[in-house]
Amino acid sequence: MGRLDGKVAIITGAAKGLGEADARLFVQEGAKVFMSDVDDAAGKAVADEIGATFIHHDVRSEDSWRAIIEQIVSSSGGLHILVNNAGVVEVGTPESQTLDEYKFIMDVSATGTFLGCKYAIPAIRESGGGSIVNLASLASVQGEPYVAAYSAAKGAVEALTRSVAVYCSKGKMNIRCNSVHPSGVLTPMVESMADKVVNAGMESLDAQGESSGLSKLGEPNDVANVVLFLASDESKFVSGAQVRVDNTMSIIAGAVPE
Repeated sequence: MGRLDGKVAIITGAAKGLGEADARLFVQEGAKVFMSDVDDAAGKAVADEIGATFIHHDVRSEDSWRAIIEQIVSSSGGLHILVNNAGVVEVGTPESQTLDEYKFIMDVSATGTFLGCKYAIPAIRESGGGSIVNLASLASVQGEPYVAAYSAAKGAVEALTRSVAVYCSKGKMNIRCNSVHPSGVLTPMVESMADKVVNAGMESLDAQGESSGLSKLGEPNDVANVVLFLASDESKFVSGAQVRVDNTMSIIAGAVPE
C-alpha cells in the first residue's frame, strides 16, 4: 500500500529539480500526479516516463490557476495535495538587484504560491481535506546577501504558509499547510548559481558548514522525502510548521562570513 494511495496531487515547477523528485516519489507512493511547468518538453518527458499528467502552467497567471484546478477536479473527481514548488532565482545584492528581477522573482515564488493556495483550498476542502506544501528556502531563515529578491520572495512564502494554516484550522477545513526550507540541493537551479555569481562580478559564495565537514549540498530526494511526509496523512497533526532540510546549516555558529 502506497503512502498516497487514492490522493490527487498537483506539483508546480515539476519538470526538473525538486519538483521532478517530488513527482517521481508521489507516483511511486500511489498518487495521481499532475505536473505543471512552463518547460513543456522536459515536463512532458518526465510525466510520460513516470505515469503522471503534464499541464502547461504559468503560476503567475490567475486565469491559469483557475483553469488547471478546474481541469484536475473535473478529470479526477477532486484534489487532495498541492505542492507549490515553482521558483526562480537571480543573483543580486540589496543594492545590485534590479527592480525587474525583483518583480519577476516575487511573481513566480510569492504570487504563484498565493494563487495556488487561493484556488486549491476550496478544491481540497470539497475533497474532504488534505495538504498544502510550500517550498520556501533557508534564504528566508538567515541572511543571504547575494540573492536579496529570492530571500524576500521565500520570506513571503513562509509567512503566507502560517496564514493559510491558521485560516484552514479555524475554518475546520481539514487542510494542513507547511513550508519546507532546504539549503543548497543538487538541482539545475542551484548548480547554475556559481556561474551567475561570477558573471555578476561578485565574490564567491561563502560555503557554510565547510569547517565542520558537513556536506554542502543535499540531493533532491532529501527534500522530496520530507515533502512526501507532509503531503501524506502521516503528518495529520503538523500544520503551520517551518521544516528545515539543511543538515544543521542554519544553526552552525559562525556561519555568517566576516
